[in-house]
Amino acid sequence: MKQVKLYQAVLVAALLFQSAAIDATAAAQSKKNRKQTGGTTAAGVNSSPGQATEAAPAVSPTPAPGKTNNREATPAPAKINAASTKADAIPAVHYSYEFNQPNFNIRRIVIAHDATGRGQVSFARKESEEVFTDPLQLSPVALARVLSAWEALKFLDSDANYQDEKQFPHLGTMTLAMKQGTRERKAEFNWTHDEQAAALVKEYRGIGEQQLFIFDVTLARQYQPSDTVKIFKRLESLLNRNELSDTAPLIPILSDLATDERIPLMARNHAARLLKKIEK
Repeated sequence: MKQVKLYQAVLVAALLFQSAAIDATAAAQSKKNRKQTGGTTAAGVNSSPGQATEAAPAVSPTPAPGKTNNREATPAPAKINAASTKADAIPAVHYSYEFNQPNFNIRRIVIAHDATGRGQVSFARKESEEVFTDPLQLSPVALARVLSAWEALKFLDSDANYQDEKQFPHLGTMTLAMKQGTRERKAEFNWTHDEQAAALVKEYRGIGEQQLFIFDVTLARQYQPSDTVKIFKRLESLLNRNELSDTAPLIPILSDLATDERIPLMARNHAARLLKKIEK
């Protein structure tokens, strides 16, 4: 019995000793770790009094591939439209035709336009200083013929004299002019055998006659409806001689006049006949 109690006492003592040894080992290891890390805490503050350690700068996380912050992205350089820049670099071209003959009923007419056919037409009547000006927009058909004739002449690159040896001043003087940037040229003649120059003059005469008809008939239907009778007679004469430009733009005008009760019945019927002639 005494031996059993003695054995129990020895076992308890051994357990207490082992526990004390474990605690001592843990304390020693903790002290060693503090010396190696310099006594810093997880927050980056030195645990030793009077000493401070600067916290490490925060590092921005690397964005995942394919994801970009659009607000911070460098804007891409603007793309330049090469075709537009080239077109802007070419100076605009301006064309004009002028006719003068003081003894004619229309003593002067000037037609000016750009490469799109947009411009104006001005004319003055005999023994009058008043000049009438109307806006002009050449039809695609008329514009194509006009530009083709100018191109055939190579006007700015040429110094050709279009005046024929024979002089016919009583028929009037024509002046062709073209300007592009600082380049400009004029050519004056009263008669020519140059086919392209003659073709260009014919086109401009047709344009002038057509614009004059539109001006006269518009004025007559408002202020002098009876004058429309002789205006339509002149228009028919020009049609028969093929001395008008592109007659397609006249179709809506004649359609409107053929039903306009403000003008005489004779004029309305004449407009209807001319309309059918043009539409054939």
